Amino acid sequence: MTHPVDMHVGRRIRHRRWLKGMTQQQLAECVGIKFQQIQKYETGANRVSASRLWDIATALEVEISFFFEGIESQETDASSKESVPADLMGDKEALDLVRSYYSIPENQRRRLFELARVLSDVA
Repeated sequence: MTHPVDMHVGRRIRHRRWLKGMTQQQLAECVGIKFQQIQKYETGANRVSASRLWDIATALEVEISFFFEGIESQETDASSKESVPADLMGDKEALDLVRSYYSIPENQRRRLFELARVLSDVA
């Protein structure tokens, strides 16, 4: 059975890789391993060693602590009744939406934001 910390670290690796726009293959090449190993890390199937986590952090341009952010609130998030998923930024669709949103010109982005607020107030 996978340990919750390994799963959290794996989700954070995937999250950062998506934000950087990297494929598993590209990250694997930077780190010097096969992309299947990145898959196993991201799912929590394999535990990431300290030295490998260092290499991944370097490739993804983050501090090691990035991979552990939010782990304390994981239990609190699981018990909350909010409509927003606890691992929102671990969701590929949400990240694609954020990327698309920021590619819209600023004046149009403000209008879209206001429209979204109005629609969410109605729901």
